[in-house]
Amino acid sequence: MKPFPNFSASDDAAALRTAMKGFGTDEKAIVAVLANRTIAQRLEIIKAYKTAYGKDLIKNLKSELGGKLEDAIVALMMSPAHYAAESLRKAMKGAGTDEEVLVEILCTRTNTELRAIIAAYTELYSRDLEGDVVSETSGHFKRLLISTLQCHRSEDLHVAVATARADAEALFKAGEKSFGTDESKFNEILMTRSFPQLRAVFREYATVAKYDIIRTIEREMSGNLQRAFKAVCYSVVNRPAFFAERLYKSMHGAGTDDATLIRIVVTRSEVDMVEIKQAFLLNYQKTLSRMIADDTGGDFKRLLLAIVGE
Repeated sequence: MKPFPNFSASDDAAALRTAMKGFGTDEKAIVAVLANRTIAQRLEIIKAYKTAYGKDLIKNLKSELGGKLEDAIVALMMSPAHYAAESLRKAMKGAGTDEEVLVEILCTRTNTELRAIIAAYTELYSRDLEGDVVSETSGHFKRLLISTLQCHRSEDLHVAVATARADAEALFKAGEKSFGTDESKFNEILMTRSFPQLRAVFREYATVAKYDIIRTIEREMSGNLQRAFKAVCYSVVNRPAFFAERLYKSMHGAGTDDATLIRIVVTRSEVDMVEIKQAFLLNYQKTLSRMIADDTGGDFKRLLLAIVGE
């Protein structure tokens, strides 16, 4: 998604006011505006709306819309950090924890993005994100997430080939070469090295182990820990493929996981949606827009297709 040309926050605010004023709501008009603006432009519209009409745009949208369309529109109106923080809180609040949401968000973000999410979480809920993660998870999975939340992954762009070879051999020794798995060694290397350095480690690993690192993780680990380490590895080698898989699973089979569909379409729309669509087509022989069209309907479908691009 690119900035809308000749953008006018006041004109868009007026259009949204007209769409919600009086009897009935013009959902198509709301979609036409908000699905074609960047988050920076949408945040300007929120300010312009309150200035012109003395009303909270998000509250007005919530009162006029409903169901999946409301969820998607409200998601569009939040900053990425606040939306991620809200998604994490929902994943941990109440009975049970949605670990896949924790993995999807915490294992695929940069240090800068994670710091913003942590700050937003405290701002919204007056709670400590790390403390909540600790109370809701356990074992090596908990340790991996704690490592992520330190936001201390190296950002050095220099690649040390000798170190990469040593790390590859250490990972092989901790996994495929030994009886049992030393999960702590995987955590130490995969959660601290820079992404360029890890790409070198993975190349060396394929030579040493005769397997790629993701296949090893699938063989050596299970459950949430496996999902988390795989997400980290995909973030290193092919992040769009990870999100393409999440999108496919959200729509494949009986029923649709609307929350996951909305979250990924909204959060990746200005980041790597083009690459996600390419990975989706390559891996599933079907365009993302076609699958969305087949699995959704009405104004909700219209909104998602406008964001994704038909």
